[in-house]
Amino acid sequence: MFSRFQRFYTSIKVATDVAVLAAAFALAFATRFYGPFAAEALPPWRETWLTLGMALVIFPVTYHQARLYETNRSRTHVGEAFELFRATVLATVIFVAVMYFSRERFSRLTLGLFATYAFALVGLTRTVFRALLNELRRRGHNLKSILVIGAGVLGQRVIDTIEGHRELGFRVTGVLTRNPEKVGMVVKGAPVLGHLSDVERVLDERPVDQVIIALPIEDQVQVRDLMERLALRTVDVKVVPDLYQYITLCGGLEEFGGLPIINLQSHPLAGWNLVFKRVFDVLLALVAILLTGPVMLVTALAVKLTSKGPILYEQERMGMDGATFHILKFRTMRTDAETSGAKMASKEDPRRTPIGTFLRKYSIDELPQFFNVLRGDMSLVGPRPERPVFIEDFKKQIPRYHLRHKVKAGITGWAQVNGLRGQTSIEKRIEYDLYYIENWSLLLDLKILVRTALGGFLSKNAY
Repeated sequence: MFSRFQRFYTSIKVATDVAVLAAAFALAFATRFYGPFAAEALPPWRETWLTLGMALVIFPVTYHQARLYETNRSRTHVGEAFELFRATVLATVIFVAVMYFSRERFSRLTLGLFATYAFALVGLTRTVFRALLNELRRRGHNLKSILVIGAGVLGQRVIDTIEGHRELGFRVTGVLTRNPEKVGMVVKGAPVLGHLSDVERVLDERPVDQVIIALPIEDQVQVRDLMERLALRTVDVKVVPDLYQYITLCGGLEEFGGLPIINLQSHPLAGWNLVFKRVFDVLLALVAILLTGPVMLVTALAVKLTSKGPILYEQERMGMDGATFHILKFRTMRTDAETSGAKMASKEDPRRTPIGTFLRKYSIDELPQFFNVLRGDMSLVGPRPERPVFIEDFKKQIPRYHLRHKVKAGITGWAQVNGLRGQTSIEKRIEYDLYYIENWSLLLDLKILVRTALGGFLSKNAY
């Protein structure tokens, strides 16, 4: 039922987008040829209809690839607007390319107006649609009832997920448990109606549209008995596999040649997301180098005049997929700082140069890392890279530490703008790093960069 309703819900959004895109094209056409930019002659109607047809195919397909038709309760209005803008720009580029290679010619001003109107109108209709749907659900219309079998951790997660996606119109009316002591209690706001053996009685006593079996692995032997009982009913039945405890990063259900596969761990960035992030990094790194160039020149001169040794310091760090690279920093330590072995910087570290404390406090020593970004070693935003000599110990002490290497290391990150720098909790930093990886978006990158620019690196733990 989830999938059927989701397909119906998606088809409505696609049909609405197609209608709105057609309206946006008509408005752009009217603005160009009947408005203040009116041309002397209209283009041939064959070209107009052909251009409209291509637009009504390319834009919805691009929106689909950008996952704009997927239900995502955690996506905010701003986040959806940003994703819509990105998808509209990409669709426009594809649209223009297709027209060029098909030798079709159409007014460039009309196409520009169409892209602008498309973004504005589709964004407006989605905002209105979401508001109307939320109001409909709040009033309790068109709700489907669900009975969850399993009151443990997995069952509670199912209830949380359903409650977090109320726009689909489902509500949990009750829970069955394998533990008799829980009967009569309330789990996540849902009443525990009975034992697993009471499933037939509960279905007879109240209307249930769907049953979701969420039992732990050790109780899977009871699923067969439950399925035999439920086979005599018309209720929809779903089974949630107890594999969440093994999912480490960006896991989920995939399909390979019709074979369902549960993915427990994968790369969070792939395909166009990887391309967009790389373009984003290169463009902003170039801008940053231009803006901070004078500061870097002054810093280089100060380092040279105040201590003996090179201006820049290269240090081995671990990046994406465990590959090592040499990070660039302005030297803030004496050249003999590690003659006795690798050691983390500490507060009032005696190894620092005369201006080393100042450079580290205000993160000026990090500026050369923009060149690491251009080389592709790093990203502007990501988990801060650590030295391989320390990582082996971290991996043994901290579960899931290695997962932070699924993406490129960053100059700044979610942990850093939240004050986790220097000798702060490694466990907490990993928690923030993994949150960033699981919830990555260009909008989140931009948010972190803005917070960094506004003082996110001015931390009392920076030394």
